[in-house]
Amino acid sequence: MSRSMAIIGADPPSRLAGIRRLEALGFRAFPASVTEFDGTWAIRLTPAYPARRLNSVNPLDPGDNARIPERISAIERRFREAGRPIVFRLSPLAPPALVEHLDEEGWPRFDESCVLTADLSEVDLTGTIDRLPFKDIERYVDASLSVHGRSPKLANGLKRVIEDIAPVKTMFVRQEPAGASLGVAMAIHERDISGVLDVAVAADHRRKGIGRELVASALSYVRHRGAKTAWVQVEASNEPGLALYRSFGFTEAYRYVYRAREEVRV
Repeated sequence: MSRSMAIIGADPPSRLAGIRRLEALGFRAFPASVTEFDGTWAIRLTPAYPARRLNSVNPLDPGDNARIPERISAIERRFREAGRPIVFRLSPLAPPALVEHLDEEGWPRFDESCVLTADLSEVDLTGTIDRLPFKDIERYVDASLSVHGRSPKLANGLKRVIEDIAPVKTMFVRQEPAGASLGVAMAIHERDISGVLDVAVAADHRRKGIGRELVASALSYVRHRGAKTAWVQVEASNEPGLALYRSFGFTEAYRYVYRAREEVRV
């Protein structure tokens, strides 16, 4: 069994334990300003930045299914106070009774995403460019917002999120000679496992190998620093992204999906 498969295990108990580990890694890699708990439901809120994963309810135990309507009402008030719509982010750790309740109430599903893992000892990085990490957070933020096509008004909030990342973070930016940003990626390294996040290429520079180059550079960098396993998150509808990661040897560990009263696009 490869190390990446060992992360999630083969039987239900070890698989759920592996998913909890990957969920915790994801939370630390993209930290919310405030995290509260209602039982084992992690309530993540970030007033300064509107990303759904930073402003969502994340159930972490399939058995935590008591008083679902009452808890949703209380949490919804908390989100309203923070100026955010309530959004659930449901992984295989979500209670089936909660999923059934949201189905009955007509909460739509949207933006299903895949969490993938890879054994770095099996990833072929021959010919990879050892790109120097980017040190300036403010310039990285500007580059990230630019290639994602997001508003520059989000810069202060994203900067705060990146500054709050506790594990070792390494930023990569591909630029034109004139300085325009073409692509970005970030690696989060924690003990023997690393996440590769925020991978994006400017719309008019896609399908030129820039994304592959950035991902390869990030994987090479963390492997040289002791990472044995890598993980990524990518939307299930992003076929080019999935094909890219699969070409490096990533395989699916699990999926998660967002649920809200109305689809929330951020």
